[in-house]
Amino acid sequence: MMGCFATGVTVVTVEREPGRVHGMTANSFTSVSLEPFLISICVDQNARLLSYLKEQRRFGVNILKAGQREVSEHFARPFEDPEFEEKYGMRYHWTETGIPLLEGVLARLACNVVGEHVTGDHTIFIADVESMNFAEGQPLLYFRGQYRSLE
Repeated sequence: MMGCFATGVTVVTVEREPGRVHGMTANSFTSVSLEPFLISICVDQNARLLSYLKEQRRFGVNILKAGQREVSEHFARPFEDPEFEEKYGMRYHWTETGIPLLEGVLARLACNVVGEHVTGDHTIFIADVESMNFAEGQPLLYFRGQYRSLE
């Protein structure tokens, strides 16, 4: 049923240890408020990202562009694959506050957690957006279990 709702595809990134990034593909990302600018993400209770978010209290949201399906699939896996990151030349930009953001994506938001709510089998994080930037391109979409694009 929920597959009938088309979503954009994001990768949530967080520092897991100094200079090391953990990421997770997520489509449960939404705008909550424009003033102040707040967003939300939902993280499964069993996701490895959850403990990093609870500890760091800051994260990046990276909105993928059309043609970045492999990036989405990489971060959807339960294990890290450094060879993939090297093969695809994945690079990160670190904000002054220590938030890792993917380079080469459609948009990036650096966020700080202001609230969290355990609901069902997920934790909903509400975050203040400290900075954002955008690039040209079309978004990568997900609809009925398949990646799509606007084109």
